[in-house]
Amino acid sequence: MPNLTRRSFVAAGTAAAVALTLRHSAWAAAADVYRRAIVIDGLGGLGNSETDGPLAAAQVQDVRSSGLTCLHVTLRPVGTTAPDTAFTQAVINIGQMESEIDRHPEVLIRVHTVADIAAAKQAGRTGLIYGFQDGVAFETDLSRLDELYRLGLRIVQPTYNRRNLLGDGCLEPANAGLSKTGVEAIERMNALGILVDLSHCGRQTAADAIKASSKPVAFTHTGSAAMNDHPRNRTDSELRAVAENGGVSGIYFMPFLSEGKQPTAADVIRHLEHMLKVAGEDHVSIGTDGGISAEVLTPEFKERHASFVRERREAGISAPGETEEGYLFASELNSPRRLETLADMLSSRGHTDARIEKILGANLVRVFSETWKR
Repeated sequence: MPNLTRRSFVAAGTAAAVALTLRHSAWAAAADVYRRAIVIDGLGGLGNSETDGPLAAAQVQDVRSSGLTCLHVTLRPVGTTAPDTAFTQAVINIGQMESEIDRHPEVLIRVHTVADIAAAKQAGRTGLIYGFQDGVAFETDLSRLDELYRLGLRIVQPTYNRRNLLGDGCLEPANAGLSKTGVEAIERMNALGILVDLSHCGRQTAADAIKASSKPVAFTHTGSAAMNDHPRNRTDSELRAVAENGGVSGIYFMPFLSEGKQPTAADVIRHLEHMLKVAGEDHVSIGTDGGISAEVLTPEFKERHASFVRERREAGISAPGETEEGYLFASELNSPRRLETLADMLSSRGHTDARIEKILGANLVRVFSETWKR
C-alpha cells in the first residue's frame, strides 16, 4: 500500500468534503425545485396495495407529506365488465372518492379545471383527477360520457388490455384499431373536455386515436419499447406521434421496464431519458401507476401480490411480464416523496431545473389546459 503523507491525506479529505458539500448543494437545489413545482402523478392511487376502503390516518399523512399537487386516480372497473354494471360501479366509485375528499378537506381537493390545480398548489393540498382505464362503462351508450363528465371524469382510456366495443387493447393479437364507435367516442371526449389516454391501447388503436383527436392525447403511464420490447411500452414512432400531436408520455414504475423484475430507479431513469431524447422535454411526464404510501415487503404483501397476478391471469387481463416477483414499485423510489427523490437523481445527472419542472408536472398542466374546459 503506498504511503500517505500528511499533505495527501489532508488533500484527500478536502476533496471528499468538497464533493459532499456539492452533493448536498445539488440535493438542496432539487428539493427547492420540488417545493416550487406543480407536481403531478399522471396515474397513481391513494394508499398502497393494502388499501381497501377509507384511508387510514397514516395514509392521509402520507398524502399530506408527499408534496403532490395532483394525482390522477383510476375509477373502477378495469377490464371485462358488463356495460351497465361498469357504469354503476364507476358512479359508486366516484361517490367513494367524493366522500374521501369530504372526510379530509385539509389534505384533498377536487380537480375539474386547470384553475383547480393552481388552487391545490396554493393551498398545499393534493387534487384528485378522476379517470377511466377502460371504456366499458359507456361503450354501449356514449351519452353516459356527458353524465360522467358532470361527475368529474376528466381522463379516459378507450380500451384496457383486451378488446371492447371501442377498439383493441394492447394485448389483442388482431390489432384491429378503433371501431366506428371508438372514433365517435374520441370526438365526444374532445368536445366535452376529457383527455384521451392511450396507455393500454393497441398500436393501431393508438394510431387511429391520435389521428381522430383534434386535441392532444397522452400515454399517461408507459415505458419505452426501445429499452424493453413489451406491449405496454411505446415505440419511438408512437412517442414522437404523441409529441407531434402536442401530448405527453408519462414514465411508470412498473416491471415492464425491466423484463418482469421489480424495477429500480436506474430502470426508470433509463427509460425516461430515452423518452426525453425521442419526444423532447416538453412531452414527457410521470405516471407511476402506484400508490402514494410505501409498500412494505412482508410475507403478507408477497402473497397478496402473487394472488393479484394469478387473478389477473385467470381473468385474461394480465400482460406479459406480470410475475409474482415483479413488484409494482421501483426500489429507491418507494416512499411518499418518491418524485422528489427522482427529481434529485435527475438533477445529479445534469438535467436542468426547468426540464425537471416540466417532467414533474408542467407538461401535464399544459396538456390539461389544451384539452379540458377552463
